[in-house]
Amino acid sequence: MDEPNKRLIAKKEEWAKTKRGLSVEEGVIQDHRPRGNRLPPGQHLAKGWPVLDLGVHPTIAPDEWRLSVHGEVDHPFVWTWQDFLAQPQVHDVSDFHCVTTWSTFDNAWEGVSFRHIMQTAKLRSDVQFVYFMTYDNYSTNLPLEACDDEDVLLVHTWNGQPLPQEHGGPVRMIVPKRYAWKGAKWIKEIVFLDQDRKGYWEVRGYSNTALPWDEDRYA
Repeated sequence: MDEPNKRLIAKKEEWAKTKRGLSVEEGVIQDHRPRGNRLPPGQHLAKGWPVLDLGVHPTIAPDEWRLSVHGEVDHPFVWTWQDFLAQPQVHDVSDFHCVTTWSTFDNAWEGVSFRHIMQTAKLRSDVQFVYFMTYDNYSTNLPLEACDDEDVLLVHTWNGQPLPQEHGGPVRMIVPKRYAWKGAKWIKEIVFLDQDRKGYWEVRGYSNTALPWDEDRYA
Protein backbone atom coordinates (compact mmCIF):
# COMPACT_ATOMS: atom_id res chain seq x y z
CA MET A 1 0.00 0.00 0.00
CA ASP A 2 1.43 3.39 -0.95
CA GLU A 3 2.09 6.09 1.66
CA PRO A 4 -0.79 8.50 0.71
CA ASN A 5 -3.35 5.67 1.07
CA LYS A 6 -1.88 4.66 4.42
CA ARG A 7 -2.26 8.24 5.68
CA LEU A 8 -5.84 8.43 4.38
CA ILE A 9 -6.82 5.17 6.09
CA ALA A 10 -5.17 6.25 9.35
CA LYS A 11 -7.10 9.54 9.28
CA LYS A 12 -10.41 7.72 8.67
CA GLU A 13 -9.70 5.32 11.53
CA GLU A 14 -8.97 8.25 13.84
CA TRP A 15 -12.24 9.94 12.82
CA ALA A 16 -14.20 6.71 13.35
CA LYS A 17 -12.74 6.21 16.83
CA THR A 18 -13.69 9.75 17.81
CA LYS A 19 -17.26 9.20 16.61
CA ARG A 20 -17.47 6.04 18.73
CA GLY A 21 -16.08 7.79 21.77
CA LEU A 22 -12.72 6.03 21.64
CA SER A 23 -10.18 8.84 21.65
CA VAL A 24 -9.15 11.40 24.25
CA GLU A 25 -6.53 14.11 24.00
CA GLU A 26 -5.06 13.83 27.45
CA GLY A 27 -3.79 17.05 28.97
CA VAL A 28 -4.76 19.26 26.01
CA ILE A 29 -6.90 22.27 26.96
CA GLN A 30 -10.00 22.38 24.78
CA ASP A 31 -12.20 25.47 24.44
CA HIS A 32 -15.92 24.87 23.96
CA ARG A 33 -17.23 28.39 24.53
CA PRO A 34 -19.72 29.43 21.83
CA ARG A 35 -18.61 32.07 19.40
CA GLY A 36 -20.71 35.22 19.02
CA ASN A 37 -23.51 35.76 21.54
CA ARG A 38 -22.75 33.29 24.33
CA LEU A 39 -25.71 34.10 26.57
CA PRO A 40 -28.82 31.99 25.84
CA PRO A 41 -32.19 33.78 25.72
CA GLY A 42 -33.69 34.55 29.12
CA GLN A 43 -30.34 34.22 30.91
CA HIS A 44 -28.23 36.83 32.75
CA LEU A 45 -24.54 36.70 33.59
CA ALA A 46 -23.98 35.89 37.27
CA LYS A 47 -21.15 36.99 39.51
CA GLY A 48 -19.35 34.04 41.03
CA TRP A 49 -20.97 30.61 41.00
CA PRO A 50 -24.35 30.49 42.81
CA VAL A 51 -25.30 27.36 44.73
CA LEU A 52 -28.64 25.69 43.95
CA ASP A 53 -29.47 22.12 44.98
CA LEU A 54 -31.81 20.03 47.13
CA GLY A 55 -30.27 21.42 50.32
CA VAL A 56 -28.10 18.39 51.08
CA HIS A 57 -24.33 18.56 50.62
CA PRO A 58 -23.07 15.01 51.19
CA THR A 59 -19.56 14.63 52.50
CA ILE A 60 -17.73 11.92 50.60
CA ALA A 61 -14.13 11.24 51.55
CA PRO A 62 -12.00 10.37 48.52
CA ASP A 63 -11.15 6.92 49.91
CA GLU A 64 -14.89 6.21 50.26
CA TRP A 65 -16.00 7.56 46.87
CA ARG A 66 -17.05 5.00 44.24
CA LEU A 67 -18.43 5.36 40.74
CA SER A 68 -20.52 2.45 39.49
CA VAL A 69 -21.14 2.14 35.73
CA HIS A 70 -23.51 -0.56 34.47
CA GLY A 71 -26.67 -1.29 32.47
CA GLU A 72 -26.67 -2.27 28.79
CA VAL A 73 -22.89 -2.67 28.66
CA ASP A 74 -20.46 -5.53 28.19
CA HIS A 75 -17.98 -4.26 30.78
CA PRO A 76 -19.68 -2.89 33.93
CA PHE A 77 -17.17 -1.51 36.41
CA VAL A 78 -16.69 0.31 39.70
CA TRP A 79 -13.96 2.93 40.06
CA THR A 80 -12.35 4.06 43.27
CA TRP A 81 -10.96 7.58 43.58
CA GLN A 82 -7.52 6.25 42.65
CA ASP A 83 -8.98 4.48 39.61
CA PHE A 84 -10.70 7.67 38.52
CA LEU A 85 -7.54 9.76 38.75
CA ALA A 86 -5.62 7.07 36.85
CA GLN A 87 -7.83 7.57 33.75
CA PRO A 88 -6.80 9.98 30.95
CA GLN A 89 -7.36 13.50 32.29
CA VAL A 90 -8.63 16.27 30.01
CA HIS A 91 -8.92 20.03 30.43
CA ASP A 92 -11.81 22.00 29.01
CA VAL A 93 -13.21 25.54 29.11
CA SER A 94 -16.98 25.96 28.76
CA ASP A 95 -19.95 28.03 29.89
CA PHE A 96 -22.56 26.95 32.46
CA HIS A 97 -26.29 27.73 32.28
CA CYS A 98 -28.74 27.26 35.17
CA VAL A 99 -32.47 26.89 34.49
CA THR A 100 -33.11 29.65 37.08
CA THR A 101 -31.84 32.15 34.46
CA TRP A 102 -28.19 32.71 35.45
CA SER A 103 -25.09 31.73 33.54
CA THR A 104 -21.35 31.76 34.19
CA PHE A 105 -18.67 32.02 31.53
CA ASP A 106 -15.14 30.68 31.13
CA ASN A 107 -15.23 27.78 33.56
CA ALA A 108 -12.01 25.75 33.39
CA TRP A 109 -12.60 22.09 34.16
CA GLU A 110 -10.38 19.06 34.62
CA GLY A 111 -11.63 15.51 34.68
CA VAL A 112 -12.47 12.43 32.63
CA SER A 113 -14.23 12.56 29.28
CA PHE A 114 -17.63 10.89 29.19
CA ARG A 115 -16.57 9.31 25.93
CA HIS A 116 -13.86 7.52 27.88
CA ILE A 117 -16.58 6.14 30.19
CA MET A 118 -18.44 4.89 27.11
CA GLN A 119 -15.32 3.28 25.71
CA THR A 120 -14.46 1.57 29.00
CA ALA A 121 -17.99 0.25 29.54
CA LYS A 122 -18.29 -1.10 25.97
CA LEU A 123 -21.87 -0.09 25.19
CA ARG A 124 -24.25 -2.51 23.58
CA SER A 125 -25.90 -1.54 20.32
CA ASP A 126 -29.32 -0.92 21.90
CA VAL A 127 -28.14 1.86 24.27
CA GLN A 128 -30.01 5.12 23.66
CA PHE A 129 -30.19 6.80 27.09
CA VAL A 130 -28.13 7.45 30.20
CA TYR A 131 -29.42 7.70 33.77
CA PHE A 132 -27.40 9.32 36.57
CA MET A 133 -27.72 8.81 40.33
CA THR A 134 -25.93 10.70 43.07
CA TYR A 135 -24.88 10.57 46.72
CA ASP A 136 -27.74 12.90 47.73
CA ASN A 137 -30.36 10.62 46.08
CA TYR A 138 -30.79 12.95 43.11
CA SER A 139 -31.20 11.59 39.59
CA THR A 140 -31.37 12.90 36.05
CA ASN A 141 -31.37 11.53 32.52
CA LEU A 142 -30.05 12.31 29.05
CA PRO A 143 -30.14 10.78 25.59
CA LEU A 144 -26.88 9.09 24.71
CA GLU A 145 -26.26 11.54 21.86
CA ALA A 146 -26.16 14.43 24.36
CA CYS A 147 -23.45 12.66 26.36
CA ASP A 148 -21.41 11.54 23.36
CA ASP A 149 -19.75 14.93 23.00
CA GLU A 150 -16.20 16.04 23.66
CA ASP A 151 -17.23 18.76 26.17
CA VAL A 152 -19.14 16.34 28.45
CA LEU A 153 -16.95 15.50 31.44
CA LEU A 154 -16.87 14.04 34.93
CA VAL A 155 -14.90 16.78 36.66
CA HIS A 156 -12.93 16.99 39.90
CA THR A 157 -11.33 20.41 39.36
CA TRP A 158 -12.78 23.87 38.66
CA ASN A 159 -10.58 26.86 37.77
CA GLY A 160 -7.50 25.08 39.04
CA GLN A 161 -8.90 24.10 42.44
CA PRO A 162 -10.58 20.92 43.74
CA LEU A 163 -14.29 21.00 42.96
CA PRO A 164 -16.03 22.53 46.03
CA GLN A 165 -18.33 20.26 47.99
CA GLU A 166 -21.31 22.59 47.51
CA HIS A 167 -20.85 22.36 43.73
CA GLY A 168 -20.72 18.59 43.65
CA GLY A 169 -17.22 17.68 44.83
CA PRO A 170 -15.47 15.38 44.70
CA VAL A 171 -16.92 14.62 41.22
CA ARG A 172 -19.83 15.97 39.18
CA MET A 173 -21.06 15.85 35.59
CA ILE A 174 -20.64 18.81 33.26
CA VAL A 175 -22.91 18.96 30.18
CA PRO A 176 -22.47 22.49 28.77
CA LYS A 177 -25.10 22.26 26.01
CA ARG A 178 -27.89 21.49 28.52
CA TYR A 179 -29.26 23.34 31.53
CA ALA A 180 -27.13 22.57 34.56
CA TRP A 181 -29.63 20.34 36.40
CA LYS A 182 -28.66 17.69 33.83
CA GLY A 183 -25.07 17.79 35.18
CA ALA A 184 -25.49 15.72 38.33
CA LYS A 185 -23.48 16.71 41.42
CA TRP A 186 -21.85 14.11 43.72
CA ILE A 187 -22.05 11.53 40.97
CA LYS A 188 -22.34 7.95 42.19
CA GLU A 189 -23.84 5.81 39.47
CA ILE A 190 -24.19 5.86 35.67
CA VAL A 191 -26.63 3.48 34.00
CA PHE A 192 -26.78 2.95 30.23
CA LEU A 193 -30.34 2.12 29.11
CA ASP A 194 -32.25 1.05 26.02
CA GLN A 195 -35.23 3.21 27.04
CA ASP A 196 -35.63 6.55 28.79
CA ARG A 197 -36.06 6.85 32.56
CA LYS A 198 -36.94 10.31 33.87
CA GLY A 199 -35.06 11.76 36.83
CA TYR A 200 -35.91 13.86 39.90
CA TRP A 201 -36.82 17.14 38.19
CA GLU A 202 -38.08 15.58 34.98
CA VAL A 203 -40.93 13.80 36.79
CA ARG A 204 -41.74 17.13 38.51
CA GLY A 205 -42.44 19.02 35.30
CA TYR A 206 -39.02 20.13 34.09
CA SER A 207 -38.14 19.63 30.44
CA ASN A 208 -36.78 16.25 29.47
CA THR A 209 -34.38 17.82 26.96
CA ALA A 210 -33.27 21.05 28.73
CA LEU A 211 -31.83 22.98 25.79
CA PRO A 212 -30.74 26.50 26.88
CA TRP A 213 -30.81 28.08 23.42
CA ASP A 214 -34.44 27.00 23.01
CA GLU A 215 -35.41 28.18 26.54
CA ASP A 216 -36.48 24.59 27.01
CA ARG A 217 -37.06 24.80 30.76
CA TYR A 218 -40.34 23.05 31.50
CA ALA A 219 -42.40 20.26 29.97
